[in-house]
Amino acid sequence: MSDSPLKRKVRDVLVSPKIGDDVQVQGWVRTKRESKAGLTFLEVNDGSYFQNLQVVVPADLPNYTTEIPKLYPGSSVTVIGKEVQSQGGKQAVEVQAREVSLLGACDPSVYPIGKQKMTYEYLRDFTHLRSRTNTFSAIARVRNVLSMAIHGFFQERGFLWLHTPIITANDAEGAGQMFRVTTLDMEKPPRKEDGGVDFAKDFFGGGVNLTVSGQLEAEAYACSMGNVYTFGPTFRAENSHTSRHLAEFWMVEPEMAFADLEDDARLAEDFLKHLLRNVLEKCPLEMEFFKQRVEPTILETLHSVVDNPFKRLTYTEAVEVLKKSGETFKYAVEWGIDLQSEHERYLTEKVFKAPVILTDYPKGIKAFYMKLNPDGKTVRAMDVLVPGIGEIIGGAQREDREDVLVSRIKEMGMHEGPLWWYLDLRRFGSVPHAGFGLGFERLVQFVTGMGNIRDVIPFPRTPGNIHI
Repeated sequence: MSDSPLKRKVRDVLVSPKIGDDVQVQGWVRTKRESKAGLTFLEVNDGSYFQNLQVVVPADLPNYTTEIPKLYPGSSVTVIGKEVQSQGGKQAVEVQAREVSLLGACDPSVYPIGKQKMTYEYLRDFTHLRSRTNTFSAIARVRNVLSMAIHGFFQERGFLWLHTPIITANDAEGAGQMFRVTTLDMEKPPRKEDGGVDFAKDFFGGGVNLTVSGQLEAEAYACSMGNVYTFGPTFRAENSHTSRHLAEFWMVEPEMAFADLEDDARLAEDFLKHLLRNVLEKCPLEMEFFKQRVEPTILETLHSVVDNPFKRLTYTEAVEVLKKSGETFKYAVEWGIDLQSEHERYLTEKVFKAPVILTDYPKGIKAFYMKLNPDGKTVRAMDVLVPGIGEIIGGAQREDREDVLVSRIKEMGMHEGPLWWYLDLRRFGSVPHAGFGLGFERLVQFVTGMGNIRDVIPFPRTPGNIHI
């Protein structure tokens, strides 16, 4: 039997200490201080837990005067020692070191992550290092918990996880804001007789793009497999520089067969509550940190979403509420406009003080695939609005009538040709079906209270900005 000390994560030592046992811990030095008693105290973190592990380094170590002075913040170390009850009041356990080895040095004169307060804007220039800070390591763990909660929610309800393509010929939104994918030589592309680029000579034999949504493909599988969901990256070539937009982001998109808008709304409400409960239960230290350092009301907001039913009303009713409010908005409210974030937040934060599900939007501001209502003016669409963010989920019952869908495609100036397969779903055993999309980063932004969506994804992609 080997007598080597047990290798443990910082989380394991702090949450389940084994007082008196030998242990090996590896991580990065967050802070170092020296005492008058001839001891050095290291705060070590390996990313597994919000709190750091205190390591007490005695002066009688052989490398105390040669290597320990080089343990600047950012350095990586291996610590071997004994788990003991802490003499300080900030932690219950610490490691009394008998060996400390420097694995990777870190020059403090050039290391950009310091003890001083750093702005989020500054840290965006160091996306490869910012996860070493409390804020961004906490965000990473929250993302992880939310990701697993998403899969858990759908798997427990019998949904099939579907991998939809990233390269596609479909524009699910009909907006045209897509990234072109090509293998053609753009300096000398093949030309058609009219001078346009001949994409028939491209790799796929036609024009293709990065996907903006996996919804249409999910509908195909829902119409044979029942309930499915996608969870993957999507892309929008939208030249937006706001705090709410990214060029690359992750989307969660469930699709249900034999379902209508009411089923969709119930699923969305249950889904959000499930995710928030998971975060509150599994990330208490991170959430307390966000409350203390980012948004003082964040825990109150999340609990209010979990504990209260969502308010439901139609778009038309919401417009009337907004017009009668007496509030002066930057964007005037009239029936037929696409509600802005200020309108959505006013409804959730001032009027109802709860999440809101708006339904039955004007057809002119919604996508071609949404089911047309009998009035001919509105569609069976819904948006889920939450305090602090506004829209967090957008969904709809899908148009399952071939003739109406064809009319809507033509009405919006689109072409039937590329959607022949989508129309097939209405020709061969069509069924009522519905689904929604949730922007994952907007969810993380809502959960953490972070003000800019660029700070809740590990490596943000925005116009004119791609460091890594």
